[in-house]
Amino acid sequence: MFGTVTTYEILLMLDPEGAEAHQDDLIARIRDLVERSGGTWRSHDAWGRRRLAYEIAKKPEGVYHLIVFESSPETLDEISRVLKIDDAVLRHLATKHIEGSRTSAPRDEPGAPAASAPPAPPPAPVPAEPVPAEPVAVAVAAPENAEPDDSPDEQEEE
Repeated sequence: MFGTVTTYEILLMLDPEGAEAHQDDLIARIRDLVERSGGTWRSHDAWGRRRLAYEIAKKPEGVYHLIVFESSPETLDEISRVLKIDDAVLRHLATKHIEGSRTSAPRDEPGAPAASAPPAPPPAPVPAEPVPAEPVAVAVAAPENAEPDDSPDEQEEE
């Protein structure tokens, strides 16, 4: 083992047109890199095929995999290098895994509202005082002990 051991998770987005055997080989290669360096393989969760928000490499979908493992930063660098040069990898993101957290695939829950029905918007805030539709002139009386300020209105009265 090279350095300190950290728990990482990598979210992979793979080409949906690629062979499933190649995807399995890629996951096996990552696992082999982790275990050969003295790290610990924690889990692999295949999220499956998902529609992308925008096309990547002219692909409207991607196949997602979440991998969680413990290794040194040097091993993570090697895994990232391998993922960058593989044409089947559309995107990947490696982050430190937060203990106690559970990253899981966004799955359609039974009984959950349909994704096409947006949630109701929050109610509009109510202003504290009603706002007049047109500007209204307001007269302000000066206190009795106030000094005159030579405003144009007062000059006309003199």
